[in-house]
Amino acid sequence: MANSVANFKLIILVISLFITFVQSKPIDVWPKPRTFLWPKPQARLLDPNFSIKSPYHQYFTPAVNRYRNLIVNEHYKPLFNLSSVSVTASAPPLQTLLIEIFDLNSPLQQGVNESYNLIIPAAGGSASLTAQTVWAAMRGLETFSQLVWGKPSIVAVGLTISDSPIFGHRGIVLDTSRNYYKVEDILRTIEAMSANKLNVFHWHITDSHSFPLVIPSEPELAARGSYGSDMQYSPDDVKRIVDFGFEHGVRVLPEIDSPGHTGSWAEAYPEIVACANKFWWPAGTKWEDRLASEPGTGHLNPLHPKTYQVLTNVIRDVVAAFPESLYHSGADEIIPNCWKSDPTIKSFLSKGGTLSQLLEIFINNTLPFIVSHNRTVVYWEDVLLDATVRVDPSFLPREHTILQTWNNGHNNTKLIVSSGYRVIVSSSDFYYLDCGHGDFIGNDSRYDQQTGSGQGNGASWCGPFKTWQMIYNYDIDLGLTEEEKKLVLGGEVALWSEQADPTVLDSRIWPRASAMAESLWSGNKDEMGKKRFGEATDRLNEWRNRMVSRGIGAEPIQPLWCTRNPGMCNTVNLL
Repeated sequence: MANSVANFKLIILVISLFITFVQSKPIDVWPKPRTFLWPKPQARLLDPNFSIKSPYHQYFTPAVNRYRNLIVNEHYKPLFNLSSVSVTASAPPLQTLLIEIFDLNSPLQQGVNESYNLIIPAAGGSASLTAQTVWAAMRGLETFSQLVWGKPSIVAVGLTISDSPIFGHRGIVLDTSRNYYKVEDILRTIEAMSANKLNVFHWHITDSHSFPLVIPSEPELAARGSYGSDMQYSPDDVKRIVDFGFEHGVRVLPEIDSPGHTGSWAEAYPEIVACANKFWWPAGTKWEDRLASEPGTGHLNPLHPKTYQVLTNVIRDVVAAFPESLYHSGADEIIPNCWKSDPTIKSFLSKGGTLSQLLEIFINNTLPFIVSHNRTVVYWEDVLLDATVRVDPSFLPREHTILQTWNNGHNNTKLIVSSGYRVIVSSSDFYYLDCGHGDFIGNDSRYDQQTGSGQGNGASWCGPFKTWQMIYNYDIDLGLTEEEKKLVLGGEVALWSEQADPTVLDSRIWPRASAMAESLWSGNKDEMGKKRFGEATDRLNEWRNRMVSRGIGAEPIQPLWCTRNPGMCNTVNLL
């Protein structure tokens, strides 16, 4: 009986894989559109003088010019055989894409409408793209660009696409404190994000290791706290990045982590930073007695008046440089012994004060000031959920606060939304791209093993490596009520840079971030509600290849042989 059941399951799986293969289109778009109707796969030539007609907009017009150049000159060579597409070379070529935008003034901000419709008629002539906003039109232009291939250029015709994202917040966290990235690296990342319809570049600019951001009113922070004058971001650099983001429909969300992760501030202001430049885990002490969770100590002192003088200047200059309506203030990983090592804090605690009250003092002195600049404050989940140091919810007004998860997967998401807070999901179990590469501390005895089985996850605290399938299949709102789901803004994959720098940037992010991009844009399930990661494999192979042709160093997900032999690299057994 057991064998019969197993055989039946195997037959169903094989049939499912066959249907998936048969239903897949000869050419597709990443992320997959919500509705893609192409009843008869056909194509025709693209006119060499192809043009795009659209209204003028400060940021959209450069995007139109960029896409027109890409569409005409890319000449992408697909991995997969497109012989099933009927190409009518004698028919009139497609000459024009007409773009209509209903709201030219809608700003690029949280919740902006990104819905569009694209019609490419079989008769040639003109295609039409209608969009609610310029940012939605950028998404439609990317879709159109992926429907063109070959030399001479051929475009898919006789199709209709109606598209919009499931989640409005789809981003990448990049840490530029632990290792420095040049402006060009950041721009390339934003460009790739736009191609994947990701819309938030969460810039974790500063940390204990370095302070690379030049603050005009506090120039000593970068002068002393950066790795050097050639590893700083000037106001002109920031403007260039922010403007580039607008031209690609990508918001630039700054994070100035505090009060923890601020050791680099001590280079300019040692008096306001507790436990700065101390050895992170003193010899002979327990883990709970550490001063930091990794090398690089330092917390701002909430009791020192100068702390807020400096912070006021930092916050004012950052909100002036970044028009983004969200301001990320960090507030994660408060390590008790760091604060306890400071004499003034030790005195405060001896008089009945608590570490949580210290954090409340800090939040109460900074959050209202940030809000006064018309910003919503984002904190890491620790500020509410940490087991030892957390604030009372009364200090975190829900209308001005968003929390970002990174621990305990769905459980912490549930805790946050059930408390009435909006949430951005960055579960380290699924969305941390640095995991699975071991640890960076030296003199690590865990690596002195001869059996090959004693290193756990390679001594990576968040191992194993997060494959694209793990990321693709993660359901960020699993287990939530319909009302709670409304509080999930979206998600961000994160690249922390202890062991990353420009040499590995592209391959660490892509195409794994592409997996999240599709999951959050159109979902990870097919029309029947079944997970579609099997069908997505060939499409992601193709999309990764196209990204590489566009200058993005995305890592491969399979041998080339698999694309030459469709279906042969799948499994038909339950694993």
